[in-house]
Parts: sequence; C-alpha cells; structure tokens
Amino acid sequence: MNKHLLSVRDLSREEVVRILDTAESFREVGTRVIKKVPALRGRTVVNLFYENSTRTRISFELAAKRLSADVINFSASGSSVAKGESLKDTALTLEAMGADAIVIRHSSSGAPYALSSWVGASVLNAGDGTHEHPTQALLDLFTMREHFASFEGLRVGIVGDVRHSRVARSLAFALGTVGGQATLVGPPTLIPPEASGWGVEVSHDLDEVLPKLDVCYMLRVQRERQRQQFFPSVREYARLFGLSRARVGRLPEHAILMHPGPMNRGVEIESEVADLPRAVITDQVTNGIAVRMSLLYLILGGDASRAAEAEAKEAAGA
Repeated sequence: MNKHLLSVRDLSREEVVRILDTAESFREVGTRVIKKVPALRGRTVVNLFYENSTRTRISFELAAKRLSADVINFSASGSSVAKGESLKDTALTLEAMGADAIVIRHSSSGAPYALSSWVGASVLNAGDGTHEHPTQALLDLFTMREHFASFEGLRVGIVGDVRHSRVARSLAFALGTVGGQATLVGPPTLIPPEASGWGVEVSHDLDEVLPKLDVCYMLRVQRERQRQQFFPSVREYARLFGLSRARVGRLPEHAILMHPGPMNRGVEIESEVADLPRAVITDQVTNGIAVRMSLLYLILGGDASRAAEAEAKEAAGA
C-alpha cells in the first residue's frame, strides 16, 4: 500500500479491491458492544480540517478511534491559522509532535500534495478544493459492491454540479479503474470542459439517461463554491435535473440511489425520494467508517498479529 492517499488515480485495481476487502472485515467491529480493535494502538492520527465538515471528519475520527489510535482534531478557526500561521508551519508543528498520519481537508486544490512533501507522516486527502475526494469514492464503491456482483460494466450516472464536485472526479476515476462506466449528467455550464478526458460519457438529458442506469448518483448543488450564476434559478434546475418521484419511475427496478451528502432536499433530490428504500445514502455514511478504518490500517501498517491476539483473548474471556 502507498504511504499516502492523495488521489484515487494512485490506486491500482488490485489495491482498490484490497481496501474494500479489508473494509469488509472491519465493518463487523461497528456492531459490537465494544467497538474497538488494538491494531493502531500507540499511533497518532491528526484530522487537519481547513473547511467545515461533519460526515468526513467524524467518520475519520471514529475510524481511528476504533483502531485504538490517538486522535487529534484540528480546525482552522480558533487555532494559530487564525493568527496567520501558514499550512507549512502548521504541518511542521504537527510533525514535531509525532503525528503518524494527517488527514487533511483544504479549500485549495493540491494542498495534500504540498503537505506530503513537508512531513514524514502519511497524508490522506479528505477533499481538496475542486480536485478530489478519494475516500468518498472508495466508500461509494464499497456501497455499490453490496448491491452488485461486479463492477465490470456497471452503469453509474453522476448527476448535477460536476464542475465544482471533487466527489464526481474521484468517483469517475475510481469507476474507470475497476471497470465501471460513468455518465456525467448536468447542464452544459456545470460539466467542466476537461471532462471528456476522464474516460466518461456526457449527457445533458437526465430523462434519457435514467433507464440505462444501475446507480443514480446525485450531487449536491454547491452554491458556496459558485462565483457566478450557472443556471437561471433553483426552481429551473430542480425541474430539469432534480430527482423526482416520477423520474425514479424511469430507473430500472434494480437501480439504487446515492448521494454524498449533505443533501439539498427539494433541489437535486425530492425529500420523498431521499427516503425511499432503494436510497442507500445512510449506508454510505456507515460504510465510510469501515473504509477509512481499512485505509488507516493499511497505510499505517497496522499490527495484524496484535489485533488477532486481542481478538482471541476477547473471545476466550467471553
């Protein structure tokens, strides 16, 4: 396994499968009364978040704690960053404190790459600007694998604000690695010109694409990242590209609905649709913990023998 996880493009198909298989073994930990294994005892994981986050930050924190690692949560507000400290100086401070892994989310694309050149710790990209969000793509693949026998030929429609979505980029690249086929769907203004080089199909007609899909993956409209008006109105966007109950009826019966969260109910997805049984949005959240446990374990070289020994003692005590 690589020392860092900066992009899903750094992973081979075999490495992706290994991550997902390891996550499968860790998922059971979350169902126990005591939700811990000692695999990373004595290791320190720092969550370095320069952007607001709920799901990703808590997911990484839970993943590290369930592996018995020590966790430090760092946010830009209320820290030396607010006093003008640079990312490099913050990184060197964390390095001096003995961090083994740094999980970073930053508004600037490429920040994790810079961080990895400054520190000896492993760096995991938790989202950088509009570049990538590799752990989200991996948990999405894990969730899809629960419903489909193979990724080969799996048809996934990624719908909405692709231009500003790091999730869309990572998922499109990851699907290409494992043999799936992604179709980007949205208004022309929200499909980046470089998308044609991602190995994906592009469409501006959601109704035409829906009957061909195995997975309908809705993206949040990221109005906080939009510096200009990319569509006439929210109402018009919802009419043309929102997932309504009527549109769900155009999907094959086996198709599932996904969303990275947080959702804008009533914009990219109707509230009723988000709560349908075929919507696996909460499963994505649950699976995110197991996938991030897998990544931390594999990247930090978790002590499998120690974990197995503790498991045996626990079973004997029971």
